[in-house]
Amino acid sequence: MALLSVFTPVLAVVLCLVIGFMLVKSRETETSSTSPSKTKGGTKGEKRPWVDQDLQDDTDTTAKEGDDDDGDWGDSTEEESLAHVPYSPLRYPEETMLQRSEEFYTLMNQRRSVRFISPEPVPREIINNVIRTAGTAPSGAHTEPWTFVVVSDPDMKHQIRLIVEEEEEMNYRQRMGEKWVQDLARLRTNWIKEYLDVAPYLILIFKQTYGILPNGKKKTHYYNEISVSISCGILLAALQNVGLVTVTSTPLNCGPKLRLLLKRPANEKLLMLLPVGYPASDATVPDLKRKHLDDIMLHM
Repeated sequence: MALLSVFTPVLAVVLCLVIGFMLVKSRETETSSTSPSKTKGGTKGEKRPWVDQDLQDDTDTTAKEGDDDDGDWGDSTEEESLAHVPYSPLRYPEETMLQRSEEFYTLMNQRRSVRFISPEPVPREIINNVIRTAGTAPSGAHTEPWTFVVVSDPDMKHQIRLIVEEEEEMNYRQRMGEKWVQDLARLRTNWIKEYLDVAPYLILIFKQTYGILPNGKKKTHYYNEISVSISCGILLAALQNVGLVTVTSTPLNCGPKLRLLLKRPANEKLLMLLPVGYPASDATVPDLKRKHLDDIMLHM
């Protein structure tokens, strides 16, 4: 007992030293993680939610997203300060505004996902104008990170269908899970995508995960997936406006193969595939109801 009483103060001092050392090391670790070293392309190891939180696919690329090595990322050669011009859009009387809002809602409320599409030809200029409209979408730092690939060649459409159906069958049988498949059963969907052959146009929308500057270096595309998604929404509205139909398709695991088939560069990732045309004369859609305004809006 006497020996223990002698060593007790010593043990207490040693314990305090150990705890103090651990606290100092912990603070050093936090400091190093919050103050990483700088590089030309930005802060090395810095999180970039405007890029990195977008959905990824597993495409092998020669220059992957998030690489901040010196020499990979460059500064834009565009003007540092853009000229600003007056903006005076047409202002409608309130009665006209109300009427236009009701008419546009009525038009868009008729929009449905249609899987039965007519092979009847659609004038190419209409598709051009629809995509011009989609290109008016806002984007992070006005990078416009979208590529719209329009396919009308029958052989190319069929190759796309083969790729999609091969992956979709595996999705339904293995990847998606029983609950997902059951949720889709009432909509009568499966991995057979006949409309990919039948529709006069397939529009494949790719997001550009980064841009390429004239000097070959990479340019950051801020919030590229959100920007392209907004553009897709405008595209759907433009299609509805001209009386064309589509079904929004995001074929799981098809992106890499379709990117290679269409010879798109490594910085582009497939976001959406839209078969576009007139509805078939015998087209049907599920009898779905939309949520009431009170279920989707809060007014504070």
